[in-house]
Amino acid sequence: MGLKGGVGYPSDVTDEEWAFVLPYLLLCREDSVQRKHDLRAVFNAVRYVAKTGGQWRFLPNDMPPWIVVYQQMQRWLKAGCFEMLVEDVRSLLREWGGRKSQPTAVVIDSRTLQSRPESGARAGYDGAKRRKGSKVHIAVDTLGHLLALTVTPADQGGRGQVAAPAEEIQQITGNNVERAYVDQSYTGPNAARKPSNLER
Repeated sequence: MGLKGGVGYPSDVTDEEWAFVLPYLLLCREDSVQRKHDLRAVFNAVRYVAKTGGQWRFLPNDMPPWIVVYQQMQRWLKAGCFEMLVEDVRSLLREWGGRKSQPTAVVIDSRTLQSRPESGARAGYDGAKRRKGSKVHIAVDTLGHLLALTVTPADQGGRGQVAAPAEEIQQITGNNVERAYVDQSYTGPNAARKPSNLER
């Protein structure tokens, strides 16, 4: 079952994974008196939603109540827990691969995702892809590890969106990145201002 850290679903963390991620998730003591639900069970429920794409209210009955899981997820997001976890994992993977912990070059690209009816006004029309939806602007290091991600309506071209990921990249890497590899949609005289030390 999904409770008390037991393995009940394919999305559940293993003991090794839990030992690694737990320090990033502890906003208070794991045995704190105000904690009514096992933290590992809550995290497993978050992973279940992320993996299946299901709705919070449709969590299985053997998991903590959906509202508890949702509220804890919001606390983790506001505290930046996942950003710290991703940054440390990326640095470790780079070092294990014989690279420096922080990249000096990045790749920025985008993809358009088809919208659903409930997207409403948030969706835009991408004339090049002939698709209505959202555009995901993604920045990765040259090994493919995620650095920054921005979601806009699909009609927002790369030139107007390059500044935000470039700024975030430099903040994350401590101004270590010197070069960005991009396609034509992110270049040209109308491209938004980028950090002065980032070469395209």
